[in-house]
Amino acid sequence: MIKKLISAALFGFILFSVFSNPTVAAENKKKQQKSGEAAIILASFGTTVPSAVESIINIQQKVQAAFPEVPVRVTFTSNIIRKVWKKRQANAQKWLDQGIPPEILYVKNIISTFGDLREEGYRDIVVQPTHMFFMEQSHDLAQYVEAMRSIRTIKKRWQPFNKIALGRPALGTIGNQYEYRKDLEKALRTLAPDVALARKNKANLVYMAHGNEHWSVGIYGEAAKMMRELYPDVITYFGAVEGYPGIEDVSHDLKRAESNKIILKPFMIVAGDHAVNDMAGDDDDSWKTILTRQGISVIPVLKGLGSNDEFAQLFVAHIKDAVRDMGIKLR
Repeated sequence: MIKKLISAALFGFILFSVFSNPTVAAENKKKQQKSGEAAIILASFGTTVPSAVESIINIQQKVQAAFPEVPVRVTFTSNIIRKVWKKRQANAQKWLDQGIPPEILYVKNIISTFGDLREEGYRDIVVQPTHMFFMEQSHDLAQYVEAMRSIRTIKKRWQPFNKIALGRPALGTIGNQYEYRKDLEKALRTLAPDVALARKNKANLVYMAHGNEHWSVGIYGEAAKMMRELYPDVITYFGAVEGYPGIEDVSHDLKRAESNKIILKPFMIVAGDHAVNDMAGDDDDSWKTILTRQGISVIPVLKGLGSNDEFAQLFVAHIKDAVRDMGIKLR
C-alpha cells in the first residue's frame, strides 16, 4: 500500500514538473497554436539538373516573402525525378557542397509532405502546383488532394486536416471559376525580357514547352497568337517535346520566317534535362541541331521561367486566390 502511494505521488510529481516547466509549456502552447495555422506545399514537377534547381528555389523564396510566417515546403510530383534524388542521397555531401538544399536532396512525395505537416500540427494546407498548365501532373496532383480532403473520421477532432486548398497552374486550369485566357495573358506579359532579347538580336523567339502525350491542348496555339498581339514586332513560335506542335511543325513554320535567327528558350519552370539535352544539346535530334541544319542561327537561353521574378509572382497571386476561395487565413 505504501509503495502504491509513493508511486502515485512520484507520478503526480513528474506530471507537475513536466507541465509546469516553462519550456515544455511553451512547446505545448506552440503545438496548440499550430493546429489552427496553415502551411503551403509547392508541388513542382522537379528537376535532376543541379543548375535548374534555382528556378524552384526562386519561386519558394517569392512565396515565403509573401507569407513570412507560413512554412513553405517543396515536393516533386515526378516519380522518376524523386527516384534520381533518392539515389543521390548515398553521396549526399557531394550534392550539398554544390549548393543543393537538403529539402531538394531529400525531396518527398506529396503524401509524405502532407504527413509531415500533420505531425507538426498544421491543419490547413495550401497546395500550389508550379506546373505550367492543367495536364497530367496537375490532374494527378488534384487526385491526391481530393483523396486527402475525403478522409472522414468518426470523431472530427481526429480528422487530419480542416481545409485543403488547391491553387491553379501558371497558365490557368480547367473549369469556369477563373478564365484561363486571363491567366495566360498575365503569364505572357512577364516574358517581355525575352522579347527584348529577341528584338536586340533581330531574331524570332522560339519556346520549347513540355507538352502532353495523353490529350491534346490548344494552349500553345493560343499562346503564340496572344504573343503576336502583345509583341507584334517579334514573331514567337511554340513547340512541345510531347504532343502538338512538335519540332517538325516549328521547323516548317520557320522556313517561312523572314529572319534566319532565333532565340531558343524553354517554356518551362526549369531549364532541366529537356532544355539542356532535347532543346540545346549537341545530339542529332536536339532542336538546336535540327534547326541549325536548316540554316537557322540558334541562340539558346538555358533559363527556366521560375527564375523570372515576375513570372514567379504568378504563383503568389494564385495562392491568394486559393486561400480566399477556401476560407484559409495566411499570415
